[in-house]
Amino acid sequence: MSTTPPVVEARGLEKRFGFRTAVGPLDMRLAPGEFTVIFGPNGAGKTTLLRLLAGIARPTRGEVWIAGERVGEGGNDWRCRLGVLSHQSYLYPGLSASENLAFYARLYGIDRREDRVRQALADVGLAERAGDRVRDFSRGMQQRLALARTLLHDPGVVFLDEPYSGLDPHAAALLRRVLERLREQGRTVLLVTHNLSQGLELADRVVVQARGRWVSDEPRSAVDAAGWEAEYTARVAAA
Repeated sequence: MSTTPPVVEARGLEKRFGFRTAVGPLDMRLAPGEFTVIFGPNGAGKTTLLRLLAGIARPTRGEVWIAGERVGEGGNDWRCRLGVLSHQSYLYPGLSASENLAFYARLYGIDRREDRVRQALADVGLAERAGDRVRDFSRGMQQRLALARTLLHDPGVVFLDEPYSGLDPHAAALLRRVLERLREQGRTVLLVTHNLSQGLELADRVVVQARGRWVSDEPRSAVDAAGWEAEYTARVAAA
């Protein structure tokens, strides 16, 4: 077992809605620079897990630590270390693409904000739409802008919940390049996706979540890509 301190850790994490357990109890650790992909069926609690880890939702029991700081207590340094792309874009439809990013750049105290915003828009292929209002963007364009927002402050830890949702093939290829760059840069990434092939191509670690629990957790090197779809189905059915 690695002696390197985890950059993300959950201890006894559980989330209940009435009598229904959505997540847990769950213990987990993400090592620095690890690219972890979570697969699982609808209703497995994957989105709820990411919301708990990101401090967006509060657990019923348990605790989350990011870079040695407990989420939800004390300071907020952990927020600056974290970028989150979720189903909610956190964009303001009445503002332009550049105005949205400039707002978040001010929140994070980013230096040379105008340069950073321009580069972020170029990275997601939206430089030519910088002055257009977000309400006029397609779903895919909003998703790309939300990705730019997620990475604007150069976070060391990135959570991505179904980032390919709503993207056309061109935008999906662009996203793939961004994810590969995050991997090459040694960011700690937790990706939730239904796309088995794309997830396996990027992963260092492969997790299957079902009924709120991790029913499988293994290194990518131990996964047979050719037979993975059948194996995945069997593990979900057995949960």
